[in-house]
Amino acid sequence: MRRIWLACLLCCVLALSLVAGAQGGKVVIRLATLVPDGSIWDKNLKLMASEWTKLSGGRVGVNIFPSGALGDEPEVVRRMRFDNPQAAALTVVGLSEIDDAFNVFSMPFFFESYEELYAVIGRMAPTLSQRLDQKNLVLVAWGHGGWAQIFTTKPVKTLADLRQIKLFTSAGDERMVQWYKTNGFQPRALAMTDILTGLTSGMIEGLPAPPTAANAFQWFRQTKYMLNVGIAPVVGAVVVTKKTWSAIGEADRAKFLETARTMESRLEVEIPKQDSASIEEMKKRGLVVTTAEGPEWRTIAQTFATSMRGVMVPPDIYDMAVKERDAYRQKKPSGR
Repeated sequence: MRRIWLACLLCCVLALSLVAGAQGGKVVIRLATLVPDGSIWDKNLKLMASEWTKLSGGRVGVNIFPSGALGDEPEVVRRMRFDNPQAAALTVVGLSEIDDAFNVFSMPFFFESYEELYAVIGRMAPTLSQRLDQKNLVLVAWGHGGWAQIFTTKPVKTLADLRQIKLFTSAGDERMVQWYKTNGFQPRALAMTDILTGLTSGMIEGLPAPPTAANAFQWFRQTKYMLNVGIAPVVGAVVVTKKTWSAIGEADRAKFLETARTMESRLEVEIPKQDSASIEEMKKRGLVVTTAEGPEWRTIAQTFATSMRGVMVPPDIYDMAVKERDAYRQKKPSGR
């Protein structure tokens, strides 16, 4: 009986200490990401983390784990369900593991400019944030990774050329693999952390990637050719588990959101410039930019997008994106 009483007392003390920690103790957030250590994204995340700690008077600390230190994005998403890590900077690969709606940003040739993309995100953000909220996650900032180009080990100029290339696609998403196959491509599913190994071994011969990433991860050393056709914007977001976000004071949360949006705005300006600079730097090291040939590149956009509706992207989200994109185009000419 005495042991049972002591065990109950210990449980009560532990419970009280956890409550006290949630109310008055320091909140430490572990934030996982695949962005390379020292990259422009990493620097911006670390600046945001530093500002959160400063603004909260030390009540909140953020530890950044870059370069896939806590696993690839599907693994990070799985771990976040157990609140460890408590936050992540994810691309659409990880976000779509949480909700298919985010696949709307990976549809090939759907967007024509950054301005068009930002306009659509602005209109769709409340809906997408609500969908994340239902999964116990809070969207604190959008992340912009540039515009994906096709990097290949041999020259590609036509759509037929591209269909002969063994293309990287993210492991764990069988629907995307099947979508590629249905459209005549040769997908090879790998973890993002295995891209360099896949290129070196010949398992893959090409991949869609923004120039800044191709340069930062050194993928271009194996893929000496870049097609001058923008495939899709690389959209991401910083998300925090609702449990951890709720443990932060309301006043601090408001300041954090403001700081996160400032980071978002910085990336909107810096990333396109960084992409252009990365292309020039890679060209100095042997990258060859090939020019697209054939009419298919201009006519395939609608076919690809429509084929993803209801398969990769929920119909209501797809329809909303089309509506907002077309409304923007009616008001302002396109041109990335």
